[in-house]
Amino acid sequence: MRRAARTLLACLALTAALAGTARAGSGLLIGVADDGLKWSDKATAQHALVYTRDLGVRAVRVTVPWQPGQTQLSLIDRQPVDRMILATWGGGLRVVLAVYGRPDDAPQNDAQRGAYCQFVASLLHRYPDVADVVIWNEPNSSRFWRPQFAPNGGSLAPAMYEALLARCWDVLHAARPGVNVIAASSPRGNDNPAASSNVSHSPVSFYLGLGNAYRASGRRLPIFDTVGHNPYPVTNAERPWVRHTTGRTIAEGDYDKLMALLQQAFGGTGQPLPGQKQVRIWYMEQGFQTAVDPAKRPLYRGIETVGQVLPSFFALAAERSTAGLAPDQATQLSDALRVAYCQPAVGAFFNFELADERNLAGWQSGLLWADLTPKPSYGPFKAAVRAVAAGRVDCARYAKLSAETGVGMGFTTRPKRKNPSERA
Repeated sequence: MRRAARTLLACLALTAALAGTARAGSGLLIGVADDGLKWSDKATAQHALVYTRDLGVRAVRVTVPWQPGQTQLSLIDRQPVDRMILATWGGGLRVVLAVYGRPDDAPQNDAQRGAYCQFVASLLHRYPDVADVVIWNEPNSSRFWRPQFAPNGGSLAPAMYEALLARCWDVLHAARPGVNVIAASSPRGNDNPAASSNVSHSPVSFYLGLGNAYRASGRRLPIFDTVGHNPYPVTNAERPWVRHTTGRTIAEGDYDKLMALLQQAFGGTGQPLPGQKQVRIWYMEQGFQTAVDPAKRPLYRGIETVGQVLPSFFALAAERSTAGLAPDQATQLSDALRVAYCQPAVGAFFNFELADERNLAGWQSGLLWADLTPKPSYGPFKAAVRAVAAGRVDCARYAKLSAETGVGMGFTTRPKRKNPSERA
């Protein structure tokens, strides 16, 4: 473990030195992760798409459920996905499909992997305009993939996920040579087989385990085309440029740490690193939850389960300082988008949700209230999208802010339930 830590630190130092001279990424794909289009009627879906066009959002990630043994969409699941695909036709919206099932149904053997990958291939055949697929969701967390560890405490999930990625990369590239196979990961994990909740791998141990399994397999072909990471901060108001110099987290400000980790895991192998060939990092989910405006409260149900939520927009300009915690969602989202633009190997940024979930136990991180009217953060985010598209981002400013930070990892709040498949 000490040797691995020293190697990672050396890679981190090299990556940081290179990143200082790198240019900001261009053509950042900006999207939303939201299943609302699957469940909306035609009129509601068209209403929502007006907002995506106005914002400059060019992609939507939606989830597709999978069950063991399933090789094609069932009729009941086909209808909402068909509805969503039809709604986006002609609108210039790129559809990304994230395919996963219940945590205990994660593919663990050749037969299960074969069925799952055939199922994903069937989606490419059914939807010829879809070219981006996420293989499972946050497989380093037991909330989405079980088991994480063997009964004796040995690591299991990284090697099992590597086998799934390898199988799907082969099957999907045979079905569609230009497919984009996206690996997935969450920003935190406890690396503790005996944890009382959310037994999980940190992204550090997960990607190192993934790399070890890849090297041990002797494979020469890649296993992914894109690293799909969910870089949520430790708290809702933690600035997106904050670096976690110790501990297990990899949030948005830990770009250098992620790049160094991937270099250690896959450097010198047949798996290209982000920035090489067409491989990129996509931030598949980023989001900052807001308090509900009292006038909108009747639209929502239940009780808020997160202690720290942000106002959508805080009008006092004096509070818009870069010091301390973020004042509102508008500041957080605008900064997060600009930070992503300034990270050279990052190719996409997806806000978690276009519109809020009505259930307060879910997520209220959308740009729209539950009735599909804009939040006060809508305008500032739209302006940030325009700035990114025009290349009007002061990356030196964000590099300076990042260099001034460095905090240890600490679980200050329990992550909120996240079920993007739940109907709003």
